[in-house]
Amino acid sequence: MFASLTGQKARMISAEEALPGRARPMPVPAAHFVSGRPLAPPYPEGLRIAEFGLGCFWGAERRFWQTPGVWVTAAGYSGGFTPNPDYKEVCSGRTGHAEVVRVVFDPHEIDYAVLLKIFWEAHDPTQGMRQGGDIGTQYRSVVHAHGEAQQALAEASRAAYQQALSAAGRGAITSEIVPAPEFYFAEEYHQQYLAKNPGGYCGLGGTGVSCPG
Repeated sequence: MFASLTGQKARMISAEEALPGRARPMPVPAAHFVSGRPLAPPYPEGLRIAEFGLGCFWGAERRFWQTPGVWVTAAGYSGGFTPNPDYKEVCSGRTGHAEVVRVVFDPHEIDYAVLLKIFWEAHDPTQGMRQGGDIGTQYRSVVHAHGEAQQALAEASRAAYQQALSAAGRGAITSEIVPAPEFYFAEEYHQQYLAKNPGGYCGLGGTGVSCPG
């Protein structure tokens, strides 16, 4: 029975199979628990948005909020079909969404290429619909690109990391790189979860392979 349910959660659903969701957005906390900055837009002029999925968003969000040049982060759901989903629905595998982290950054302080390097090296991008022991489409590896420049940089970095992984005898990268779909904020208790729960589960694990590019 467990194997059957696991297999179902690791299969990407179609739009016709998706849960209906709801019209009302999830309430968004006014401020980031760590930095005190606004979680929701509008963001200050000149900042840029990046979005990444690399398994459980608790550990992923902490990795980015600790990075100099990152202005604010938020946990959310993206890449599926169900509007304004909640966590239980995403965990069912019937929304199509991945757990993602929104990263709002200052391009004068940190380059998007550096964020990509963090993304590739903070998780294992070869695992398909899982990340370590976390199994399901919500844990898949994704880059949601905001604009053609991010798309091109992400694709080039994927090629570079694939070369490094292949040289190390590792498998093929399964990460999706697609134009950013709508981002839905996760519930308040997920936002900056590991700052609120320092001993909580992280779930991140890399390949041990880095890329000088």
